[in-house]
Amino acid sequence: PAEKAMVCFGNMFIELPKGKTREMLRQDQEELDEEINKLRKELRVKVNRLYEAQGKPELKGFNLNPMSAEEMKLINRILEG
Repeated sequence: PAEKAMVCFGNMFIELPKGKTREMLRQDQEELDEEINKLRKELRVKVNRLYEAQGKPELKGFNLNPMSAEEMKLINRILEG
């Protein structure tokens, strides 16, 4: 049916309402984004500790944050005219 979607969980397909499926995917993506950001922050700290232990100066520009999707849209609008 048009209002249902097939979703794969492991080795099993389940038919769920599209709204429920969309909400589950959105929630999973938010959790993944949070974990990715957490790992990025931890990586920066670990790399700085490694450089400090090796007696090297801290990397310049390593603490930069990526632009958000909204910021990228604004930049593209400005560049397009």
